[in-house]
Amino acid sequence: MKLSRYKHDSPFSYAFGATLTYELTQTHPQLIQRVFLRPNIKHGADLEQILTLLNRLSIQIIESTKAFNILGAKDNCLLITEFKKAQTELSWTPEAPHIVLVNPSDAGNLGTIIRTAAAFGYQDLAIITPAVDAFDPKTVRASMGSIFHINIETFDSFEKYLTKYGHLKEEPNIMRALYSFMLNPNAQTLTEVCPQNTYYALIFGNEASGLPKDFATKTQPIYIQQSSAVDSLNLSVAASIAMFDFREKLQKISP
Repeated sequence: MKLSRYKHDSPFSYAFGATLTYELTQTHPQLIQRVFLRPNIKHGADLEQILTLLNRLSIQIIESTKAFNILGAKDNCLLITEFKKAQTELSWTPEAPHIVLVNPSDAGNLGTIIRTAAAFGYQDLAIITPAVDAFDPKTVRASMGSIFHINIETFDSFEKYLTKYGHLKEEPNIMRALYSFMLNPNAQTLTEVCPQNTYYALIFGNEASGLPKDFATKTQPIYIQQSSAVDSLNLSVAASIAMFDFREKLQKISP
């Protein structure tokens, strides 16, 4: 296969570093196409362990300085794993809450949200395009491998997400609770809102523009209380607070 820098329309992406390579071997080894190893380096115990694992999985290991130059790896990067981008769907079950990101534009934010979602037990992320690419190596790196632990599905519009996941598959009359984080006169504070079950979606907007105003009429708007010292919270910070808060509240009401 010809080697070139990552492109959005490529069926493959790259995981930079030993940690991400290890995560792939533990979660989706069948997606790994080949691994590039920086030549003439001393192999520590951790690297030797990963190389042994790759050999056991019969994955091709190629020593190539050129690969690191072409793919734009930093000098401290010793491994680059080429992997096939997995096509996933979100969970339908009522036990699986969703995170919905509308037009996220920053790879670092997206990767951090993915990492936080996995840490707090959220396994399903919907991305409304246009948006930053979830499989961009920068996003994969920012997720620290957590992207391999969750389901990600993209939609052309929020309406298409709702058509597919806005109600329970077996019982169409049971609608998913929708919570949008935005500034709005009718918004409740985060402390006032308490989910009744896990069949909900937490919805967040673009880093610069937030959510469109019409989300306040078709969802329950929520805002996170903060001091007047700052205009707003970073997207990944707000999402982290919301995910933690909802998880804690549900744990308190669960039998």
